[in-house]
Amino acid sequence: MIIKKSQIPMLIVAILLILFFSYFYISQKNYEFIIYIGVIIFFFAVILLTNKKVNYSNTSLWGLLIWASLHMAGGSLRVAGNRLYELILINISSVYGIFRYDQFVHIIGFGVATLVMFEILKPLLKNSIKSGWGLGIIVVMAGLGVGALNEIVEFTVTVLVPQTGIGGYMNSMLDLVSDFIGAILAWVFIKIKN
Repeated sequence: MIIKKSQIPMLIVAILLILFFSYFYISQKNYEFIIYIGVIIFFFAVILLTNKKVNYSNTSLWGLLIWASLHMAGGSLRVAGNRLYELILINISSVYGIFRYDQFVHIIGFGVATLVMFEILKPLLKNSIKSGWGLGIIVVMAGLGVGALNEIVEFTVTVLVPQTGIGGYMNSMLDLVSDFIGAILAWVFIKIKN
């Protein structure tokens, strides 16, 4: 079986969210986020196909689902005429646009991605190296690698869709800093949990 019984509610929620946001983005002709739906479906399939072998925790799977939901909402919901992704949650720096909803989603998302990387690596490790600084650096770097892949996807979207809300170099750098914060927080969570 591809999914465990405890994962059926997650599967139902994931399918409903994908269907809802797909309909919404298609009806709004939001080509940027239609591409992201494709990316989410791709990784959804990868997780389904590797679920039995990796044995993803429900924590990481719910985390991925929350991340996807936050991301899809960020591209569709509007607050005061602006996309949710542009919303300043706490005005720490008006020069750099910190702390925006976008950065919050990156912290959550790449924290979860780091947790998933740990779950993929854990069965491959000997007991003597399942903790410590060395493993922490590898896991954090793996989470940051997923963040770098995300920035490549974002760049590709800007090439394919002329008008996006992605932003430029500063946005990419703030995204990567947020990814790093998320990865560090994930490692702290992993250390506390294990």
